[in-house]
Amino acid sequence: MPLASNSPVCARLPQRAGLGLKPGHYRRILDDRPDVGFFEVHAENYMGAGGPPHRFLEEIRALYPLSLHGVGLSIGGAHPPDRRHLARLRALVERYRPQSFSEHLAWSSHGAGYLPDLLPLPYTQETLDRVCAHVDAVQQAVGARLLLENPSAYVLLADSRIDEADFLHDVARRTGCGLLLDVNNVMVSAVNCGFGPAAYVDRFPVHLVGEIHLAGYDETVDGAGDRLLIDAHGSAVRPDVFDLYRRALRRTGPTATLIEWDNHVPGLDTLLAEASRIDDAIAAAAVTRSAA
Repeated sequence: MPLASNSPVCARLPQRAGLGLKPGHYRRILDDRPDVGFFEVHAENYMGAGGPPHRFLEEIRALYPLSLHGVGLSIGGAHPPDRRHLARLRALVERYRPQSFSEHLAWSSHGAGYLPDLLPLPYTQETLDRVCAHVDAVQQAVGARLLLENPSAYVLLADSRIDEADFLHDVARRTGCGLLLDVNNVMVSAVNCGFGPAAYVDRFPVHLVGEIHLAGYDETVDGAGDRLLIDAHGSAVRPDVFDLYRRALRRTGPTATLIEWDNHVPGLDTLLAEASRIDDAIAAAAVTRSAA
């Protein structure tokens, strides 16, 4: 469903690496103004009316492009997104005019109950219809084109009948939303659920991708002794994920890419070094594409 003509529709992010904005780095960012493509914030952390978080975000937003990433809409849930939550999101979009607004293909609430996890959903026609209705409702209420993110998975749901990449493509086709390709999520899901990560990236509808996410995973074993990956966001991007990212860039071309590091957050210099590595990969993808 198209957005209303008076909606504050987001622009595109620069084709560079971005970082998650952390309170511990506010002052350093404003003092040093590091060379970063953009910053991303979790919308739910800025839903209060004011205070220091908004004051710092306003100053940083005046210097850098901003991406707004939601974690609480429960787009895959049984019930429509909460109207009060949507109103708060709309206020954030109107206040900060982010270049990107994204959410997860997952659910985290049922009725009045909220869960601290992004939970999987079966890929069926019924689920597809429900998710499309919810994405339409979000885009109309918030007034921004949504980028829908592929999830990380730890089990395959027996009821699923539609391939995940096809499911995401169908949602985008029916609603006009874009997609966020989380390459770390692809690797986590592929190892845990037994499919090929390269094949997933090769069939993903990359013409709809407006942003890419990268992160570090943790590794353990499950009860059967098999390898199990955890989408932990607490370390540098792993080599296998970085190789998969370069493969994705060969298809997408240069694309805004966020480094998610939400736990055990290091100093800003460590994050800037990761961003520089990603910028180099994006620049190489641009050279490759121009030579093709």
